[in-house]
Amino acid sequence: MGKPRGKGRKREERERFLAALANPVQPGGIGPRVVQVPGCLLVVDPAEYRCSLLAMQLADEWTEYVAATAITAQAENYRQAIDRLCRYVDEALAPGAEGASLTDPDLFDTLVKWELSLPEGYAPGSARPHLIASAVRVLIARRDDHPDREVAPALARLARGPVLLGGGESTERDEFTRQEKRAMVRAAWTSVRATRMRLEEGWALAEQGRHPEQGSWTSVPDLLWGLAHKEITCDDLRRFMPSSREWPLELLEFTAGPGMVPHPQSARMQLARRLFASLYPTTRDLHAFRVLLMDATGYTSEEVTGFGEAEVELLPRGVRLTLLKNRAGQLRHRAFRDQPPSDALPAEDGSGGQLTVNWPRREASEVVRQLLDVTARVRAKAPHVTDTLFVSAVVRANYKTVFDRWHPTASNGGKFREWLAAMGVEVKGAPHIGRLRKSVKVEKAIVTEGRIDAAADDHTEETFAGHYAQGTTLRIMSGRTIATAQQHWFDKALDRVDGPTVVAGAEDIGQGLLEDSGLSAQEAEDIMTGQLDMGVSHCKNPYQSPFSRPGELCAVAPLRCLECRNAWILPTNLPQLLLFKAHLERLRTLLTPQAFSRLWGQSWVNLNAVLDDRTPEELAQARKHIEAGEASLDLPLAAHTEFDA
Repeated sequence: MGKPRGKGRKREERERFLAALANPVQPGGIGPRVVQVPGCLLVVDPAEYRCSLLAMQLADEWTEYVAATAITAQAENYRQAIDRLCRYVDEALAPGAEGASLTDPDLFDTLVKWELSLPEGYAPGSARPHLIASAVRVLIARRDDHPDREVAPALARLARGPVLLGGGESTERDEFTRQEKRAMVRAAWTSVRATRMRLEEGWALAEQGRHPEQGSWTSVPDLLWGLAHKEITCDDLRRFMPSSREWPLELLEFTAGPGMVPHPQSARMQLARRLFASLYPTTRDLHAFRVLLMDATGYTSEEVTGFGEAEVELLPRGVRLTLLKNRAGQLRHRAFRDQPPSDALPAEDGSGGQLTVNWPRREASEVVRQLLDVTARVRAKAPHVTDTLFVSAVVRANYKTVFDRWHPTASNGGKFREWLAAMGVEVKGAPHIGRLRKSVKVEKAIVTEGRIDAAADDHTEETFAGHYAQGTTLRIMSGRTIATAQQHWFDKALDRVDGPTVVAGAEDIGQGLLEDSGLSAQEAEDIMTGQLDMGVSHCKNPYQSPFSRPGELCAVAPLRCLECRNAWILPTNLPQLLLFKAHLERLRTLLTPQAFSRLWGQSWVNLNAVLDDRTPEELAQARKHIEAGEASLDLPLAAHTEFDA
């Protein structure tokens, strides 16, 4: 007989790999190396490569490393690294690849060239080349650490040295928007309610049935009764049920949905999974509980799915959980108190109003209670799983039923993005659950008014600043805070007049104009009669100077009049202003720019602003007064001596 083809060949390979998994090959032995991770089997078969000895050495380290570290999704990175290296060695060494081994120092150049060639297959800035190269180095270094396994010293030094490639560029995932998060929470409560109703209806139907041999193999209650009481198995459905063409309409719609007909070739499998979903929670159902727990507690996905029944203590008004964060090695005991009923989540009905339902939004205790209730039957059938409440029932392709821990990334239609699509929740960007954690952290930062020490309550402030503080919401908030602060001080600067008031117009300004500009009748009369002339300007009140104590005569006039809010500049002061500018220009030649800016910078700016508003004719007339000796500038003696400090 020839080799099986199509599905028969795949079935044979899978059985061979399962047999290898049940009876693992000893290090150095011949045969495929198999690693089982959630949702799939990972295989490295040294026989597929010319460099079978090298592949066998790396595969041995791979299987032991996965078993020792209990890594899951990362195991695929190491398998891919072994495959990439072995295929490169086969092509580069051609017939010589058969003798390639980690004990051969001549393999050094090949490893270096392979590592440097990795970026060719990836986009610029990708982090994958560095990751793959690091995986091979880990396996080589691990083999070198083993006392009974030989590695060439040159290869060991290479493995322990720095990777020849850059780490690549990575982009932080942004958090979900508040609208997206609100939609997810609402959809999660809807999903939980639908799951509970489905399971209640399923068990109620099961109580109405009997053994299919006594009843009917096409009766939904009889099939549910048989599965619920372990009188039949899913494989019995494949063996004893008639073709889907002979099914009644009720069974067809139960399997595929109202108005739908299942495909004849997959009808029995679809029915088996539909029956099991009526009795036990599925992979997709548990996404809702994870969303609600992350929203209610603010902790990571691995923490809210990593506590078992023994780590739950229900309180009169809340719950206390023991949370384990594997990556940080932190074990926490946290109590979550119930919120007042007024914080219940309102749901919108079809009429446009609001339908109030008993769906608490952030009561972790209620979520945990419902999770305990929904998964109770599965946990009873999976006593080996004690470290998590997230357990589900799965019907595999071979009609085998498995009660085990929840695998949210398994390729059986239960991934997070598929749950979002099924619940009609649309999000922008990657549908990754880690973004929900960032949304919760952003809300915490908003509530604590941006205090990092309060928002980073379950990790370091450095982690918060580097990983969570880059979200769009916080950047917008930071921008608004900065803009608000700038506007506040700008408004205060505008409200505070630190310069003189300039009265423009002809030289014959009357007392009425001064009164209209904001002066009292007495102040206007004193200015008109020259009693308040300070040299370069008139002073509204010399005894209320911002540079002297209240009630004392101003001690800095006229040197600081151009910085004083009490100063009033009239057209008749223009010749003195030009003389004062000449004085400041002389000081600019004597002082360093820093010293001049510190001592006279504001006066210089205000003076130029006043003179720029004058017409050329007014300036020319003022210079004629100076040349005729009709204008002079009286300055104190100290104004003629400056020290460049």
